[in-house]
Formats: sequence, C-alpha cells, structure tokens
Amino acid sequence: MKPYYIADEWKIIEEGFSANMQRSSESIFSIGNGRIGQRANFEEHYSGSTLQGNYIAGVYYPDKTRVGWWKNGYPEYFAKVLNAANWVGINIYVDGEMFDLATCKVSNFRRELNMYESALYRSFTAELPNGKIIEVNALRFLSLVQADLGPIKYSVKAVNFSGMVTFEPYIDFDVKNEDANYDEKFWSEISKKTTENRAFVTAATFKTDFNVCAGYTFTVAQNGEKLSPYQNLIERTKYASNRFSIDVKQGDTVEFIKYVAVASSLYYKKSTLQTQADQLVTNAAQTGFDALFAEHKAAWKAKWNEADITIEGDVEAQQAIRFNIFQLYQTYTGDDARLNIGPKGFTGEKYGGSTYWDTEAYCIPFYMSTADSQVARNLLKYRYNQLDRAIENAEKLGFKNGAALYPMVTMNGEECHNEWEITFEEIHRNGAIAYAIWNYVNYTNDSSYLNEFGIEVLTGIARFWAQRVHFSQQRNQYVMHGVTGPNEYENNVNNNFYTNYIATWCMKYAAEVVAKVKAETPDKYTAFVAKRNFRESEEIAKWTEISSNMYLPYNKKLDVFIQHDGFLDKEQIVAADLDPAERPINQHWSWDRILRSVFIKQADVLQGLFFFENEFDTETLRRNFDYYEPMTVHESSLSPCVHSILASKIGKHEKAYEMYLRTSRLDLDDYNKEVHEGLHITSMAGTWMSVVQGFGGFRVLNGIPTFSPNLPKKWQSLAFKLRFRESILAVKITAEKTTIVLEEGNEQKVNIFGEEYICSTEKTVSSNAYSEQLVAEIK
Repeated sequence: MKPYYIADEWKIIEEGFSANMQRSSESIFSIGNGRIGQRANFEEHYSGSTLQGNYIAGVYYPDKTRVGWWKNGYPEYFAKVLNAANWVGINIYVDGEMFDLATCKVSNFRRELNMYESALYRSFTAELPNGKIIEVNALRFLSLVQADLGPIKYSVKAVNFSGMVTFEPYIDFDVKNEDANYDEKFWSEISKKTTENRAFVTAATFKTDFNVCAGYTFTVAQNGEKLSPYQNLIERTKYASNRFSIDVKQGDTVEFIKYVAVASSLYYKKSTLQTQADQLVTNAAQTGFDALFAEHKAAWKAKWNEADITIEGDVEAQQAIRFNIFQLYQTYTGDDARLNIGPKGFTGEKYGGSTYWDTEAYCIPFYMSTADSQVARNLLKYRYNQLDRAIENAEKLGFKNGAALYPMVTMNGEECHNEWEITFEEIHRNGAIAYAIWNYVNYTNDSSYLNEFGIEVLTGIARFWAQRVHFSQQRNQYVMHGVTGPNEYENNVNNNFYTNYIATWCMKYAAEVVAKVKAETPDKYTAFVAKRNFRESEEIAKWTEISSNMYLPYNKKLDVFIQHDGFLDKEQIVAADLDPAERPINQHWSWDRILRSVFIKQADVLQGLFFFENEFDTETLRRNFDYYEPMTVHESSLSPCVHSILASKIGKHEKAYEMYLRTSRLDLDDYNKEVHEGLHITSMAGTWMSVVQGFGGFRVLNGIPTFSPNLPKKWQSLAFKLRFRESILAVKITAEKTTIVLEEGNEQKVNIFGEEYICSTEKTVSSNAYSEQLVAEIK
C-alpha cells in the first residue's frame, strides 16, 4: 500500500486536506505529556466527522456494563478514561461567518507532527463561503516540563479582504464519550468564572468525584503589536469563553496565544483547583510562549538522547520506530505509580484507556531499557498496590485462601471487562504479571522488589493457578479447562499450551522467590508469612506437584506443541488462502465462523516460546514458528512484534523485516483499518523490542548484556542506547561490526556472538563477528 503520510525521519507530515482521513489523522497527530493528552482536533469549529478527545491520566468513570444478560461474576461497570474539557477550542468568525474547514475551499494544507520537539504544526489557506480568504498557522504542545500546561499559538491572516475577524476562545466541559454505554454525560459542573482575558470551568465526575479545572488566559497581537480588545464574557452550562473582534486590513495578521492549564484533584486539593489553574496560566503568560516551548524542547531533546533509535538506509523504518517511541513517552513518563498505560493511550476511547496485560508483557522491557529503573518499578508497584483487589476478583469467582486473579481490564484493580470469554477465561494475564517481575529483577538486579512487594504478588498468583487446575484421572496429569489463550479467535478451550506452560512456570518461580526471600531477608519473610497466612511446606509442595505433572499438548508426528486440545481437528489451512477482500476477518466474518476456523489472531504457542526461548532449542523454535505463523492473520497489534523477534532468532530475516514493518507502521499505514479509533500504544513497545531484541539480538543472560545482531539488508546501520543497571551502553551495528561504548557507569561485561568483552568509559568494544554470522545464516 502507498503510505498516506510523507516519510520523514523526524516528522509525520500530511499534505492536502482530506475529510475522509480526518478521524485517522486526529489519532496519528495526537499529543500528550504523560498526564494529559489530546487527539489532534482542530482549534476552530469543524462540522465534519470528528472524534473529540481530551484526556487526563487517571481520571475515569465506571460506566455501567451493558450486556444482553447477566452472568454471576460479571463486573458491574467498564471503567473509562473520560473525554474531558475541550480546551483547545477557538471559534473564528470572518465578517460574521463562522470559519469551518468542512464548508471551505482548502488549499496548501499541511499538518506536521514534529517528534523531536513534540509539537503539532498546522498551516493552510481557506476560502469561506462568503469569498473571504484567510491563511492560518497553528502550533501547540503539551509541556513535558510543566505537565498541566498546554500552550497554543494561532494566527489568522486576511488574504483578500479588509473587515472583521472575531475570536472566541473557550473551555467546554459539556462533553461526553462517544463510546458511552448509555449515551450519558459523565461530568457535573461545580463552578465557572470568566473575566477579561480569562475563563475557567471546574467540573466533577459522577460517582468517582474526580475534580478538574480547565482554564486559560490569552494574549492577542496584530502585526506584532499587542492589543487589549473589548470582550464579551460568555457563560452557559459547563462553558465559559471570551469573545472579541478585531478590524483588519488586507494583509494583516492577528496572532492569538492561548495559555491553558488543566488541574486535577489527583495533584491538587479540590478546594484550590481554580486558584491553582489561575496561577498556572498567569505564570505561563509571564514566561511567554517561546520560553515555554524552549524548555519543553530541551526536555524532549534529553529524552531522545536516552531513547532514540537510529536506522540508516530506510527512512520509513526510521520514521516508524521514532513514532512508536514518541507515542510511548507521550503516554507514560513513569513518575506516578497510580498511573498505567492504556492500549490506546490518549488517542481514542476504545478499550476505555484501562490497564491490560500489555503493560507487563510488552511495555516493561521498553521502560527498563530507556529510562531510570524506577519507571519500570512503578509499573510493577501499580499491580502490587492492587493485589487485595485481585484477591477480591478471585473470590467473586469462587477462589479462596488469598488466590489472586488480576483483572483483564482495570483502573483501580477491580475487573471491569464484560465479555465472558475474556473476563473469566483469558487468565494468562496473571502469568504476564509474574513474568514481568522476573524480567525486571533479571534486568535490574533489584532483588529488593521481591522481598518488599514481589513475593506477595507471586504467591497470590501461584495460589490461583493451584486452584484453577484439576487432576485428570484419564491423563494422570493436571489439566486446565475453559480458557481463552492469547489467540482470542478461540474461546473456552481446554489445555491451551501457553496458559498451562506459564502457569507451571509461575508456580516454580514463586517457590524460588519464597526460598530466596527466606534465606536473604528472614525478617521480611516472617512478616510476609503473617500478612498472607502463608503455609510454606503445604503450599510449595502443592505447587511442585502440579508443575511437575502439568499436561502440555504436543504432537509427535508434527513435533510441535499444540495450541489446545482439538486444534488439530480444525481444517488446517493457511492465511495465504484467504481472499484479500475478506481481510481483516474480524471485520468481515461472523464470530462463530472465526471461532471454528484455524486462524490465529496473534502469537499464542509462539508467545510462550518468545517468553521462555532459553528453555527451548533453536530447532524447536523453528518448527513451531513454521507451523503456526502461516495460520496467523496478525489482527492483533501485539502479534507482528513477537513474530519479528522469533524470526530474527531463527534466521528468517525477510520475515523478520516484513513483521517489523507491520508492527512499526501498523498505525501509520493503518494495516488493520482501525486507526480512526486511536493508536495501538502498548504494541508500540513491542515494536521497540523487535528492533533491539530482534535485529539487535539483545538479551540479558546470566546478568550479562548479550548481542547476536542481524540487520535487514536495506539497513546500513542500527544504533540504540540501553540503560542496564548502573550503566548506559551505546550500541552501533553495521554489516561489518558491532560497536559498544560505555557512556556512563562502571566497567560492564558484554557478550557479542558468544565472545565476552569488558566495556569501560576508556575503551570501546568492537566485534567483527557479524559478517561471519551472515555467512552462517540459517536458510
């Protein structure tokens, strides 16, 4: 397919206005700073198809579940990050006619997301129905330094007329979520205030009572000269604005700067929100737009210096990986353990903005490697803080004695997903959380997490698995029935390989951690035993018995693990046999037809082999990959990255590159025809893994950073940095050699293609083994 957006190493560029692409572009050009975010809605009124979206991390509403019939254990609500106040709005009138791109003749339209600066630019010429022509330039950003601020610079030039241009900046809290289950609005007004050059609206969420004040002050100048125009102060329900008009001559430019603050009760006392917002915008105006922008750009420059990946020779690949990194850091900065990462981030309403297992399976590696270890620790602490809720979730389903079932979807730890095949059956999410703890400790060597928090989480999870399995007299093994594995195109299956395998691993790992904590910090262990009523000999004996006797589906003839009991009874066809007109099948087939088919939404058996690749030899990885990948339709955003990494591991380099482009440009090229709903933020972390772990061949083995790189043929070089424990390693890979520089920290052992080196700040490590590896490449 031909990309819609122009390829550029540091920018996403749209040239030419397309009303049909507006919703998709609103997603693509979204901006955020970890605390607040917004879709790329126009500042001016737009009557065309749009999804208004301004979001505040951690502010949610429990929207009552809507189901055809109720089942015991169903959650009562689906928690949703709410569409909050529209604070970007600036209505424009030209000689009394409202400016609306949907009714104008538009030319020279250009929208640019500068990822290096984290800024959204827009420029165009528009002829209104009354024949008046204006040129517009707009720039906005969400400050990475002052996280409650969103400055906007908006200028209008009178091209072919002299007359009157009217501005009406506003705050509008009379909003709703497009995905509201009962078409309800979720905000009630507390107060509003409009004075000269300022407006504020404070509102509260129903039920959860989050309070938010959005407000602004502004400056206006004509041809560079500041003005103080007379203003009409407008107030109505949940709405406040200032309206003023300026006489212009042909060629005049009016520049309007709106300094916005969004203050929430997550960070300020409810009684002081308006005062805080007022002070924030006052200070912002005194600092000035240019100075605010300069400090914001400096903060992003520092972030890029840590997290950037450079690819020479492939502009589309370079643009894509930076887009993915950029969106991840816009969504989550890691300074607040109450927050997490929703699958759509700040870019849309699908999935409610809630936490899924994506965070632990995909996002933890990215944040461990590109930021201070406290960021990943906060993501894990988020789950620890919700352990008691996970135990309550399990109790609702009949589990006892401290068994913990973490929710598939949550805001506060309580399950809020309302589809039975996921709520009750997609229990492998427990395994991903345990795996993330192991991954974090293996990477950071932060064993203190285990005795402070990890041991409790792992024990709760192991207790769940021990109760969820049952003993089969026929097989003389433990089995697990009625589950949905990562492949959501198969529900209510028995003995899903991945679920059985990760459950077994979890119980083994929990037992190891119990022994470790008991030996190394006996006082912590004693406190844990008392707090969680842990019966060591009895419980560990049970975990050991189950993990030693778990049934794992396997076919000797095919010599592969079988996805679940009955999988081989399905018609064994491959995705290449599908009619392209019926792809994606989730938008063309009935659900029962999908469930009866052999087609796989995302890595399932292969997800397990990806997590635990060191427990399998390369031939086993290859056989299972060759069997399952052809049946995989990759209609989950989480699928291509896993396949790309495994393909790199087993030497299928063309497939690895194909899957990399699919994961990295999933949204930019809209592979799944759903980007209008928002971006796939959590899978973007998988894109990072496909580069660093896939093409970079990076692993941590026995506490040593290990590299087995292989570059796509098109790439001249690949470079990235890794924070590893107390060190920062700068890695550069070419077809001739791999070079590693220790930029910060003490001496660090590294391993390149099996050869061990010592890295220091005085010594650059280079290996030319890469070219030899290509010669020995597995065909």
